Order: sequence, then C-alpha cells, then structure tokens
Amino acid sequence: MVSYKELGLVNTAIKGGYAIPAFNFNNMEQLQAIIKASAETKSPVILQVSKGARNYANQTLLRYMAQGAVEYAKELGWEHPQICLHLDHGDSFELCKSCVDFGFSSVMIDASSLPYEENIALTKKVVDYAHQYDVTVEAELGVLAGVEDEVSSAVSHYTKPEEVVDFATRTGCDSLAISIGTSHGAYKFTPEQCTRDPKTGKLVPPPLAFDVLDAIMEQLPGFPIVLHGSSSVPQEYVDMINQYGGKLPDAVGIPEEQLRKAAKSAVCKINIDSDSRLAFTAAVRKVFAEKPGEFDPRKYCGPARDLMEELYKHKIINVLGSDGKAE
Repeated sequence: MVSYKELGLVNTAIKGGYAIPAFNFNNMEQLQAIIKASAETKSPVILQVSKGARNYANQTLLRYMAQGAVEYAKELGWEHPQICLHLDHGDSFELCKSCVDFGFSSVMIDASSLPYEENIALTKKVVDYAHQYDVTVEAELGVLAGVEDEVSSAVSHYTKPEEVVDFATRTGCDSLAISIGTSHGAYKFTPEQCTRDPKTGKLVPPPLAFDVLDAIMEQLPGFPIVLHGSSSVPQEYVDMINQYGGKLPDAVGIPEEQLRKAAKSAVCKINIDSDSRLAFTAAVRKVFAEKPGEFDPRKYCGPARDLMEELYKHKIINVLGSDGKAE
C-alpha cells in the first residue's frame, strides 16, 4: 500500500468559481508539458490516467512518474504544487482499489452504463474503500456518446436532475460527472447534429444543455460537478494534421465559450484529452513532412511537447480560469 501523500500528491477537494484542468496523459512528453504549463501558471492540475493508459505506461512507473512530477514542479519554482493523480473511467472495484493501493489520490468509478441501483451499489463500494485512505471518488450519472480509449457509447443520455440528490447521498461520492451534451473523442457530433457556417463551411456543434446543468445545480447547490469529453478540437490542429497527410474530416469539439461558461458555474473539473492528442500528432506530422529523414524521437517529440504546453497554458488561462489558484 502506497499513500499518495508520500508521493507529494493532493486529492481533488476544490472550491469552485473556476474549473481545475484534468489532462489525460500517456507518456513523458505529455507529463512534462502539463507540469510546465501548470507550474508557470500556478494552476492546480489533475493528471488523469485511463485504464488503457495505465496498462500502456505500467502502474509502477506511473507511481514514480507522479512523484517525479511533483519534484519537477518544485524545480520549476512551484513551491507547493497542487497535483492530483486520478484514475479516469475506472470500470471495476478491483481497478479502483488497485489505483488507491498504488498511490492515486483520486479515482473515478464509471458505472453509468449499469442500471441505476447497480451504479449506486458499485459506486458506494468504491467510496467506502477509497475514503479509508482519504482518496476522493468521482462517479458518473448519465451517459456520454463517443469513443475514447475503452469508453464507448453510440448515444448519450442526459443526466436526470431528479436523480442526483438520491445518488450523491446514497453513494457518498465527492464529485459527479454529468452528461449535458459533451462527448468523447475528436468526432463529438455527426454532421447531421451540426449546422454549417455559411462563410467558412465549418461545422457548428449544437449547444450544451445548460438547462440540465442549472437544474442539477439547483438540486445539489455547491456540489462539485465534472464535465467529461470537453476537448474543443482546435481547428488549427485539425488543419495541420490534414495538411501534412492526415485525414480528419469534420472533426468537431465543444466551443470554448461554452466551456468558459461552465467553468464559472458549479463545474469544478473539466476533462481534456483529445486536444493534446491532436496537438502532439500535428507537431509530429509536421516534422515528418518537412524532415522525412528524421529518426531521432527527440526531434519530433520535442516540438510535440512544446505545442502541448502551449495548448495547456491556453486552456488554463483562457478557458478554465484556474491560473493563480495554487500559488
């Protein structure tokens, strides 16, 4: 059993008025970029690891990467880093328990695909275990569409505001991921769900269901709400990928102005994964196209790291408003 406190991590207790970035990572370059951006902006940050990323990176290495991230942040001049290591979309009690035991400071149990009572039962089981070690637990109510790692659903189901009080009370969860129209992956909406901008021809996605969010906030005033699938799929990265040989037709994400609005409400944590994947891929493709003889990973992973750091800073300062909240 490894306590996250021994690694210098914190859990996800948060206040509100802004949203803490939850950035998924799979490799060293992503982690470096996240920590550099967070240290420079003095933003609390949640390092998110999916089940697939944990298998990819190795659970033991992840523990030491997280510990190294804290020390790296201090080297960069961040005296008291507020860094959380969080399991994203845990799908079983065993996985959540393993992450708690390996030093994660927060876990998500996603039982949203199960019937309501089964969701409650599994979530409560994870909460009862995690809370023994002061590890926070995120749960999910409602289903997001889209595909990202192991998480996949063809259709979305909005969270029912009339269920949130009963769910939060009976499970004891610390935060609640809801469905109000965000979606996983780089193709968050089909062309049929969108309109076309007559000037640019680009897809314009449908607005988020802020009426559902407002109703949930009314039922659970002050309770931490989480938005998954909140990448904006920046057009410049999509264009860059396509320019250098990629094929991402009609990729579309959540407009940043809608995320800014959400961040000022009860939404305290916003998950971003696809945007950093796009930035990484765009930078790598550019190097490969311009320097086809390059084979040193540092020469293409380095530019990818720089572009991701730029992205993370932009999200922290201009979208989530979390800069300066962890002096």
